Amino acid sequence: MELSSRLKIGISACFMHADPARALFTGKTLQYVEQSIAHWIMSTGALAVMVPSPTGATQRGDVTLDHFAQWLDGLVLHGGADVSPSSYGEQPLQERWAGDRVRDEYEIALVAAFERHGKPVFGVCRGLQLMNVAYGGTLYQDIATQVPKSLTHRDAAVYDQNFHTIEILPGSGLAALYPQTQRAIVNSIHHQAIKDLAPGFQVEALSNEDGLVEAIRRSDRSRSYLAAVQWHPEFHLPGSRALDDAALLRDFLDAAAAAQTATA
Repeated sequence: MELSSRLKIGISACFMHADPARALFTGKTLQYVEQSIAHWIMSTGALAVMVPSPTGATQRGDVTLDHFAQWLDGLVLHGGADVSPSSYGEQPLQERWAGDRVRDEYEIALVAAFERHGKPVFGVCRGLQLMNVAYGGTLYQDIATQVPKSLTHRDAAVYDQNFHTIEILPGSGLAALYPQTQRAIVNSIHHQAIKDLAPGFQVEALSNEDGLVEAIRRSDRSRSYLAAVQWHPEFHLPGSRALDDAALLRDFLDAAAAAQTATA
């Protein structure tokens, strides 16, 4: 595949904030991506590019998020720290659920930049929650606390081997991607979830056992692509019992290819 024809897909950064007690990179802020999400994007030949935050204590130069949004063909918001309740107008019910407001502000600005340039955005786990908050929705800060009789959606002992079933809603974009599948098995590695859905979005899948939102998509298909899932498709290995991730990735990359053609 020629380099010029390869899609360039941005990945939002995870933050490890400056810590004077840390032995390595003492007092320095680290930004990074988890390996599996980069490998997932690159599995079809696309180039994965981490989008660092251009702001911070050591900021230099004139690079902005709009520069990345103009250059790249699409964006993936990947997993990580909790979304801060302050990002959707609430106080943390417990201090341990205070989340990462700095990362929230960076990713909300990043989504807005890609929106301005008509580029597609796909969210994974935290990415679904952040997308919902960015467009005016709210979250359950902790499922076990706020949703009686809910499933165990995060089990640290088994991590990505914690699975449950989802119902794919008829007539949804997800149903079109999986026309022979009404129920599927997905991993579950989260303790926050959508409470109030953002205006302009539709639910595409629900947790079968407790009704929590598992996938969303922008309702107006004439505008730039925005879609997200609560599970981690990059952790679904080929041949496993979990939902095949290929159609999800292809759907997003097709939107990225269309954006690339439109801006060529």
